[in-house]
Amino acid sequence: MTAALLDRAARTAISALEADDDVEFGVRLLANTPTHEGRDPELLRHWARTADAFGAALPPVASTARIVESDGGLTRGLLARYTSRPAPTVELFTDTLALAEELTDLLGWRHWYPAGSVRAAAIAHEAVHERLHHGPAKKSLKRALDHVVLRAGRHTLYGHVAGADEIAAHAHARTVCGLGRSPLLLTAALATAAEPRHGSAARSPHPHPHPHGREK
Repeated sequence: MTAALLDRAARTAISALEADDDVEFGVRLLANTPTHEGRDPELLRHWARTADAFGAALPPVASTARIVESDGGLTRGLLARYTSRPAPTVELFTDTLALAEELTDLLGWRHWYPAGSVRAAAIAHEAVHERLHHGPAKKSLKRALDHVVLRAGRHTLYGHVAGADEIAAHAHARTVCGLGRSPLLLTAALATAAEPRHGSAARSPHPHPHPHGREK
């Protein structure tokens, strides 16, 4: 990528992204997640803030998944992908990682995302999904979000808040990797920069994406 390839429209769009704080990125992620259509924006903000704090507070744990590297992430709109079968695996897409590092330098964001931190953040992110998929942290996150769907006497059933695990995973990666901003900002900028080069194939299902695929 060169400065010429990051045209004025892309730079303007990325500047607008930079002005939002990390919680606002979480709100937008939730708002564009199915099942949240029409929900009160303040409720979404509460969930985003809660999920962010939950992820940031999770103690670092090394991923037990196998790490593999592949090419072709840009055409799929993916930076990393976690699969649990046949064995837990985190697949990192080297072309997307390289573009993320290049974009960080071009935008002057190296103070937020030190060299090599994008790769480390992707692994930390997927490690959280592994914990939320298999361990007790899943129940703890539900309790923290306090999305009650049923009360019966002393029993309370907490519902799943779609997208909250993504916010928690990004917050955890930001914290354990010492990033100045959430990876959500960088991935949103990455999608904006990649779109003119790869067309709709580079788009994520969310306007401010989190290009981490997940196959259980």
